Amino acid sequence: MEAPQRQWGTTPSISWTPPTDKEISQNEELTDELKRQGQYESPTETKKKQALLVQLQKIAVEFVKHVCRKNNLPQSLIDSAGGKICTYGSYRLGAYAPGSDIDTLVVAPRHVTRDDFFEHMPSILERMLPPGAIEDMKPVPEAYVPIIKLVISGTDFDLNFTRLAISSVPFELDIKNTDLLRGLDDRELRALNGPRVADELMQLVPQKITFRTALRAIKLWAQRRAVYGNIVGFPGGVAWGMLVARVCQLYPQATGSVIVMKFFRIIGRWNWPQPILLKEAEDHPIQARVWNPRIYPTDKYHLMPIITPAYPAMCATHNIGPTTKRIIIHELERGGDITDKISFGKLQWKDLFTKHTFFTRDYKYYLSIISGSTTKDAQASWSGFIESKVRLLVQSLESQGSIAVARLFNKGFAREHRCKDEHEITAILQGELQYQATNSKTETTDTIKDPFHNAVAQGGADAIAMTNGNGETAHDKSEPNAFYTTTYYVGIELAQGLVHTKHCPLYGLHYTDSTKKLDVSEQSRDWKDQQCRSAGFEEGRNFLNITATRSYDLPLDVFAPGEERPMRAKKKTATKKAPAPSQKRSIDASGTE
Repeated sequence: MEAPQRQWGTTPSISWTPPTDKEISQNEELTDELKRQGQYESPTETKKKQALLVQLQKIAVEFVKHVCRKNNLPQSLIDSAGGKICTYGSYRLGAYAPGSDIDTLVVAPRHVTRDDFFEHMPSILERMLPPGAIEDMKPVPEAYVPIIKLVISGTDFDLNFTRLAISSVPFELDIKNTDLLRGLDDRELRALNGPRVADELMQLVPQKITFRTALRAIKLWAQRRAVYGNIVGFPGGVAWGMLVARVCQLYPQATGSVIVMKFFRIIGRWNWPQPILLKEAEDHPIQARVWNPRIYPTDKYHLMPIITPAYPAMCATHNIGPTTKRIIIHELERGGDITDKISFGKLQWKDLFTKHTFFTRDYKYYLSIISGSTTKDAQASWSGFIESKVRLLVQSLESQGSIAVARLFNKGFAREHRCKDEHEITAILQGELQYQATNSKTETTDTIKDPFHNAVAQGGADAIAMTNGNGETAHDKSEPNAFYTTTYYVGIELAQGLVHTKHCPLYGLHYTDSTKKLDVSEQSRDWKDQQCRSAGFEEGRNFLNITATRSYDLPLDVFAPGEERPMRAKKKTATKKAPAPSQKRSIDASGTE
């Protein structure tokens, strides 16, 4: 009698059918395309990272011993104290691209504190690593998730810390043991949750290689289509991983290519807000808060809940709003149409990974949210704070009945300028680029990887004391007369029935009926005033402005090589008219029609 098949996840699998020769061939084609797209690192780079992690494990043990000796603990306790390195995120899931960070957690016993970590770990790293190996090191102790941002021999690490309420942390300690959560504070619990979720997830997928191939493809697709990033209202890497894992559970023997093809239809047509669960929720005596809409009213408002599998279960997608949900579902439907054609040989895998058209085709009208500061340090924190809050502006715009879609682009554009006076700063905040420094290039926030920006963006104003850039901090490298900006773009699509006839000098757009106009000034001013009243805002050092512009007036640096900025439509009449005013106007400007 054949043994019963294991149930993966909360429901029986849809199919246990082994892959066909065609599906195996399509999987090979997908893997080849992912390699062409640069999604696999070389074996040499993999071995290098593994060797660095071995070094960090030795450093973690020495760090724990150092603190024990400093506290005059008995030698027997010093010898058994241990210390452990755990990876999490994309690296732990095995679906990371070359150059990506390695999220790393240092786990220590109870007599080692977070203060000890930030006081002693930097010097121990410098002492134990080879001379010159540390290319950059920035401790961020007050972040929502406190980290040391570290670059060792070209490899980026986000070094996190937690301690357990036990006297010894041996290397073989299983962090999935829920009893280890006893006695932890919120920060320690959050830190430990990263590797616990990753380890639990990997145990809940039938075939790890299949999962990793499919996740690489879905992450690349999500990044190319600009639907990636928890802070701005899209799923992050772990959330996309849980979605892929759920589809793997439904097709335990499928290839990675089949999982990708099934993914778009299953997730795109999911009965939201029914949650995605990889396992049934756990109960535990420690009584931590777990996601449960029947108990916690705020959980009822999660539109696309994707629930972490490790206790305490949390929603990884609480930032998704109505517009981002519609965009995600639209992109999933589009992805499904493409993969259907790939299945029939009408398209290739490269067609799935074509770049978004946010700037080139999707919208005629945009808002530019421009944050600026007089020093690089101040801007790192201020721009991170604005990134964490701009989603709230978009939600406010969504309530404007005249707007069908207000979509925030998932990356900010950081620029460095040179200016002599307030007049030039005002022009920069209006979106003018004539003062941009000639020796600098525009960078997106995801490539800069500034730890202070990321720390504030992840935790908001209360999570970190914002760096005011007073010139006394060691990492401040501001240039004389420099002004730093980060701009976030919101694409605006009008509701049906609104036909553009004229660009409003103040607020953007008019109805066909000239007595009506689309006015977003109230939402914009309220949001701006709220941010400028925050504890992190310093008058004269931090700045914020919102401008409206047309697609054909977007700055050239938002377009990738080979992309063309939309052209202004030619007038059908030959009647001579006065020159049109600049299309970039501040929401706070005066003199509206």
